[in-house]
Amino acid sequence: MTTTQKIKLKIGDYEICPVPTGIFGLDGGAMFGTVPRVLWEKTNPPDERNRIAMEARGLLLKSPGNNILIDCGNGGDFIAKYGEKLGAKFNEMYNINDEGPTLKKSLAAHGLSFEDIHHVVLTHLHFDHAGGGTCERNGKIVPTFPRAKYYVQKKNLETASQPNLREKASYFPANYQPLLDAKVLTLLDGPSENFLPGISAQISNGHTEAHQMIRISDGKQTLVYCGDVVPTSSHVRLAWVMGYDLHPMNLIEEKIKYLGPAADQAWYLFFEHDPFCDAAQVVRQGSDFAVQQRFWL
Repeated sequence: MTTTQKIKLKIGDYEICPVPTGIFGLDGGAMFGTVPRVLWEKTNPPDERNRIAMEARGLLLKSPGNNILIDCGNGGDFIAKYGEKLGAKFNEMYNINDEGPTLKKSLAAHGLSFEDIHHVVLTHLHFDHAGGGTCERNGKIVPTFPRAKYYVQKKNLETASQPNLREKASYFPANYQPLLDAKVLTLLDGPSENFLPGISAQISNGHTEAHQMIRISDGKQTLVYCGDVVPTSSHVRLAWVMGYDLHPMNLIEEKIKYLGPAADQAWYLFFEHDPFCDAAQVVRQGSDFAVQQRFWL
């Protein structure tokens, strides 16, 4: 693994700020699909239950009068949102660590509170990406960010509302119904150029239906928030896809499509789930791709 370089990054008016929301655990075999453990454990060592450490990392685009948050982690109100039985099971199954960073603490480190967020962009509605978007207040589940507009793909909301058997354990109404009830959820329909200033959505259907990767660009520098298309820097390699992905071969084709310009134009790739770095730049390696340099931002 390459060394990880510390840098500060600004794109247009946006200060690029990682927002770690906490470490959790997922089965290493599920995270790497058909890749043998003897390979993936070199970079992602598992615990005694075969779980690897995963970050739930949002991205804050901070600018005067316009603070944008991309994804918001698991959220901390597991019992309130999912019920005592499911909430306790949730904490146990996913090895939730409540002692480290939280959404609230990480925003506070940048001088912001929940009230200071103007827009929340969700790559998709799986619990580890959208769970922090709602919370319990006065016995009711409500939007976490009271002044924000939320954005997700229309087809992904439809999938979450009627999940298939594979994804039923990943989509919870508590993570999106309060947004609908409060009328704060904007539904995008396909690729969207500059739906917010300097911000565009690229669509992937390999991991789940209508997952949106978010591209931030000022014409000189570009960063792509990969979500679950490339969840960690280890997943830059084309064949390294997750057992969770609905359509692995489609996902590989999508990675070729998106990683090509990232390598050719020195884009930054931002990783939601990598516990060892925030971002990386990649290069072509024969018919595949490889990490050139990892970064903490």
